[in-house]
Amino acid sequence: MNITFNSVHFKADQKLEKFISEKLEKLAKLHDGIIGFDVILKLENTEKPENKNAEIRAKIRGNDAIAHKVAKTFEEAADDAINALKKQLLKVKDKVRGN
Repeated sequence: MNITFNSVHFKADQKLEKFISEKLEKLAKLHDGIIGFDVILKLENTEKPENKNAEIRAKIRGNDAIAHKVAKTFEEAADDAINALKKQLLKVKDKVRGN
């Protein structure tokens, strides 16, 4: 499984990438058709404390699932995005099974 990281307006450290990678590896076990993930982390230039964006795309055979979340920390934004992806993947899995 391939995980691609892209950080905009800052340099992501190894600890953050490892945190996200571990969560995505667990998520990949939910669906057999996952080819990889694209993770885009952006630091918005705003006055609000919620200026950390995490956008995660799960590459699935057939179509992709995308989640985008904003929070005070990148860990929180990534965690929220991964939870949203989990819901989407479960829906796709149920749809494929015919439920």
